Amino acid sequence: MNQVKQFIKDWTLPISMLTGAASYYAYVSIPCLDSTHALASEAISYVQPFMLFCMLFVSFCKVSPHELRPRAWMFKMIAIQALSFVGMGGLIVCMPDIPGRVIIESAMICMICPTATAAAVVTTKLKGNPSVVVSYTVMINLVASILIPSVVPFLYESGAVHMDFATSFSLIIAKVFPLLIMPLVLSWVVRYSMHRFHAWVLEQKDLAFNLWAVSLALAIAVTVKAIDQSNESVWELVGIALASLITCIIQFVSGHMIGIRHHETIAGTQSLGQKNTVFAIWMGYTFMNPVTAMAGGFYSIWHNVVNSYQLWKERKG
Repeated sequence: MNQVKQFIKDWTLPISMLTGAASYYAYVSIPCLDSTHALASEAISYVQPFMLFCMLFVSFCKVSPHELRPRAWMFKMIAIQALSFVGMGGLIVCMPDIPGRVIIESAMICMICPTATAAAVVTTKLKGNPSVVVSYTVMINLVASILIPSVVPFLYESGAVHMDFATSFSLIIAKVFPLLIMPLVLSWVVRYSMHRFHAWVLEQKDLAFNLWAVSLALAIAVTVKAIDQSNESVWELVGIALASLITCIIQFVSGHMIGIRHHETIAGTQSLGQKNTVFAIWMGYTFMNPVTAMAGGFYSIWHNVVNSYQLWKERKG
């Protein structure tokens, strides 16, 4: 039994990913459950944000407010995300009928997408500095909140995605605030006014990681559902998958190189490479061609494969 527990602990992420995919196919293959699909989707839309909120709260409880500060080298990573997003957007504005436009838009989403809520959890597991990741997460969310509504309206002449800056900004803040700022503020309230509860949270070494494992299974199930029910051509899906894979590699490698130079290798790698793919999917179907939402789903697979390898390498020493 101990060996089974250790195996599950060592391979939590791959097991979560396989569980999420297998659960989806098992669920949709049972005819008598067909009538529950809409209810299940609605339930997941509430459960997933709640899990992410709890995970962030636990992670933030372990980070002192005094440790949350911008570092000058973080602006290098912000520049990579911002300039690539603006550059690809400028290409589309200049050449609106460019072949593979959907693939370019998918890459834009993957590049500007803020850091994942689980990045601090993985950084802690890898013995990195979670306070750096939290600081960067706050910064890049603010940058994305301003940059996305500033650029996206120029990409479309009409349609539901054509919004003014104020409307787009309000939508993004409404999406970001509950899942980023509120758990941060709540963790500070608990730290300074509920000392015994705060101490209990700190004692739960793997709580945030276990919450992430459950959230990951749900995320993969949602991703598999989107791919399975997609009406897009195979080649378009392959193009989006490759775009998300290439941007994933670029950002993990860039974050690693910047982190090495500033003695924050793990934090730099996770801050730039690991993405809030729930936000990416939402951004795709809210502001851009809805097909681009698939990029967030594919990126979710790639960055969790990378994280699984990193955690395996850490265990191997």
